[in-house]
Amino acid sequence: MGARKQAISVRIGEADLGNLRRLARRLGVRDSDVIRVAIKSLLAKWSPLHDASVRGKNLVPVFLENGSDLFRHFELDTPRLDSIINEGAGDDGRVEMEDIQLIAMSGIQRSYLRWRLDQVGNHNTTDSATTDNKRVDGEGDSVEQTLRQYLYEKYVHVRTDGSVVK
Repeated sequence: MGARKQAISVRIGEADLGNLRRLARRLGVRDSDVIRVAIKSLLAKWSPLHDASVRGKNLVPVFLENGSDLFRHFELDTPRLDSIINEGAGDDGRVEMEDIQLIAMSGIQRSYLRWRLDQVGNHNTTDSATTDNKRVDGEGDSVEQTLRQYLYEKYVHVRTDGSVVK
C-alpha cells in the first residue's frame, strides 16, 4: 500500500460533526485534517495495542492511561480484557485475573473498585483527603491514583530480582 491514501466512510453524530467543523474552522484547516490528526493521535496513544509483540504486563500502562475511553466506547468486559492482555503472554508476563478485574472496574464501578483495592493491595483509598472519590487538594481521583500506583509497582516498575523500582 505504501504512501497511497485511501478514503473511508465514517458515521459521526451531529454534535460531534459540529464540534469537528468548529475546531477545523477555528484552526483554519479542513475537517479531514482534524480527523487525520485525531486518528494519528489515537493510534500513537494506543500503539502497544496494534503491536502484536506487546503482550501481558507490557499492556498494563495502556489500559491504566486510556482504559476509561476503551471501556466506555468498546464495552470491554473482564474476559475480553484478559484475552487482549494475556493472550500469547508467557507465564512471567501474565497479568493476574484479579488485577484484570481491577482494571476493568476502573472505568465504571468506583465504589466497588475502592473496596477491592483496599482488600487486594492493602491500600487505604478512603483517607480523610478524599470526598466522593475526588482529592480535595486537586491531585485527581484518589482511587485511580491508588490503582495506577498498585499496578505500576506490580507490573511495570519491577526489577528482574522482583523488587520495585522507585
